[in-house]
Amino acid sequence: MAPTKSFSPATTSSSSTSGKVTVAVESARCQVKDNSLFSTYTYENAVVEKKEDGTLKVKPTSTDYEFKLDLSVPKTGLLLIGLGGNNGTTLAASIFANRQKMKFDTKQGEIEANYYGSVTQSSTIKLGVDADGHDVYAPFNEVVPFVHPNDLVVGGWDINDANLKEAAQRAQVLEVSLQQKLSKQMESIVPMPSIYYPDFIAANQTERANNLINPKGSAIENDKWAHVEKIRKDIKEFKSKNCLDKVVVLWTANTERFSGLIDGVNDTAENLIKAVKQSHEEVSPSTIFAIACILDNIPYINGSPQNTFVPGCIELAEKNNSFIGGDDFKSGQTKMKSVLAQFLVDAGIRPISIASYNHLGNNDGYNLSAPQQFRSKEISKASVVDDIIASNQLLYNDKLGKKIDHCIVIKYVQAAGDSKVAMDEYYSELMLGGHNRISISNVCEDSLLATPLIIDLVVMTEFLSRVSYKKKGVQDTEFEPLHSVLSFLSYWLKAPLTRPGYTAINGLNKQRTALENFLRLLIGLPSLNELRFEERLH
Repeated sequence: MAPTKSFSPATTSSSSTSGKVTVAVESARCQVKDNSLFSTYTYENAVVEKKEDGTLKVKPTSTDYEFKLDLSVPKTGLLLIGLGGNNGTTLAASIFANRQKMKFDTKQGEIEANYYGSVTQSSTIKLGVDADGHDVYAPFNEVVPFVHPNDLVVGGWDINDANLKEAAQRAQVLEVSLQQKLSKQMESIVPMPSIYYPDFIAANQTERANNLINPKGSAIENDKWAHVEKIRKDIKEFKSKNCLDKVVVLWTANTERFSGLIDGVNDTAENLIKAVKQSHEEVSPSTIFAIACILDNIPYINGSPQNTFVPGCIELAEKNNSFIGGDDFKSGQTKMKSVLAQFLVDAGIRPISIASYNHLGNNDGYNLSAPQQFRSKEISKASVVDDIIASNQLLYNDKLGKKIDHCIVIKYVQAAGDSKVAMDEYYSELMLGGHNRISISNVCEDSLLATPLIIDLVVMTEFLSRVSYKKKGVQDTEFEPLHSVLSFLSYWLKAPLTRPGYTAINGLNKQRTALENFLRLLIGLPSLNELRFEERLH
């Protein structure tokens, strides 16, 4: 292919906000044809074999791929499960406020609506260097065409029937002046009835449950397949009513307890569907929503820590080539942990214990005060350092031990509201018997950190659904979509879902590098490196 500009803003913008592109790359590796961007990339890695004598035999490998990106940004809808919760109301308000470039008063002064905290909307990506060797960056969302959150059509389900104006007042997240300006728009949105299986969430949520597909005493109370069909119908009607090209569904409702993994029930796709039709007690509401989406190729993201994606659910997604991603938003304490633990281990320091304490007063904290729901959260928080430990056999081995003593506590304190208080202590071994103790206190507004993650997860999921690939040089092969499990989303998730047989990567820098390099290869740029030969060589 001859060197050519990959694309220009004029040919990729489909609305006033979505699809804006300001980067044009001249590269022999990419070209535009029929409103698609085609690029070639040589994926280089190394396969390592450990010999009996302990030596490591390393064999470099390379594979040539061709990628295709559909440059047309579709009209996209977002359906939230838990629309009336803190995250759902905050998300709707943020879109309304940003769409109107709204300004509102706070006790610190006037604020203009923004998307701070969102990688896709408020961060940059390195493109290269200028003539003087200085780094040059571009907005993340202007490298390739992305849907803009302002253009998302938002709806969803909730077990409570409060409209979003009432729900936002209850959440106590948004400034009162902003709530007042958004009052009419928020009042017009009422969640659709959702599914309520009392055994899966804390008993203290019963009072909220007045907006149900399966009200107690109804004919469909225990008909879980009917619930799947109702969710599918809701999605189809939402898509048709709003003239949408694509819909993404995301769970931001209460944390559920873990589902029991039972052979013959949720171990295979076939058994899972059979279990749903038999209304088996271990099929959770979140898995019901996932199945409904998978059957109609609707991307589904799990933002809570429960094991929604039981093995049968993942297999069902693979069979239907339907996209799934999860689990559990990585917003504050855990994001810090995925950076600091990696820093310590990479520095040759040996963390031996991490003690994490949280207290918060929102409904998430109220639900997590129940032991089974807390256990789901504890598992997702604890797993964030697993791959970091596994990366250094000098610090973690059979002699010294292969685990970090990891203690996690979450307490509900109503007075804290949405301002979550997190305190961490990292206790590490240094050389010659020395020790290092790092203590961190973090107070954050929980929903104002989580909501940008929802935006990023939805924007990236929609984008990834427009990417296809094939091995270069193989005749008669068609472009195919990425694997059903969207592990590129791991940057935003505490317990990243991975393709069966693979290990999750939790290190934040590794996750971010993967995202940036993927965008770079699509526009014909090489992977990032920091060799900086412009400075270091003659």
